Amino acid sequence: MAEKMLKIELKKSLIGRGEKQIATAAALGLKKPGDVTVQPDNAATQGKIAKIAFMLSVTEA
Repeated sequence: MAEKMLKIELKKSLIGRGEKQIATAAALGLKKPGDVTVQPDNAATQGKIAKIAFMLSVTEA
């Protein structure tokens, strides 16, 4: 059975954010506003999303 996937889009700029928030966005593959990535829906990804949820738009892919 295939794992659920999440479509994650960076909605806000990383300028002025803390190093950890920038690193979390980079770990998700997001560099600038408008970037979209598809990640598996697992505990690791959910933790990353929780750290910077206010900057993201998350939908099921």
